[in-house]
Amino acid sequence: MAEKKQKNIEIVNRRAAFEYYLTDKYEAGIVLQGTEIKSIRKGQVNLSDSYCAFRDGELYVHSMFISEYEHGTYANHLARRTRKLLLRKTELRKLEKKVKERGYTIVPYRLYLTDRGFAKLEVALAQGKKSFDKRETIKEKDTKRELDRMKKIKL
Repeated sequence: MAEKKQKNIEIVNRRAAFEYYLTDKYEAGIVLQGTEIKSIRKGQVNLSDSYCAFRDGELYVHSMFISEYEHGTYANHLARRTRKLLLRKTELRKLEKKVKERGYTIVPYRLYLTDRGFAKLEVALAQGKKSFDKRETIKEKDTKRELDRMKKIKL
């Protein structure tokens, strides 16, 4: 039998890398409902406004946008509902302890599908950047772009 080749889905929250210093990254499973995985497979996900928060010792991702499935019926999912993240207890305790410290937050960074077809969310322990740090980041990107252009011209 011919095996179906699954396209590699990877949605990255580039805004998070600009707004925060990403220190530790963790891979978390997501509790999904019905048609959500179909929308993820189509790549109809937006992580830009989403954030993670603890409730009763469990980690949840808030306002992650997964668009409604176009062929869904009355049982279609809500686009911005709160979804539970699945992590090991030790990882959860470690993250919760860090979040209680000053300046740390948990940011959803990357959503991807595994080889087995499971949706995984990569969350990052992050510390907020100041405005001058953001200017430094922009400056570094500009210099890198210029160097790449110069290399391209020389070749």
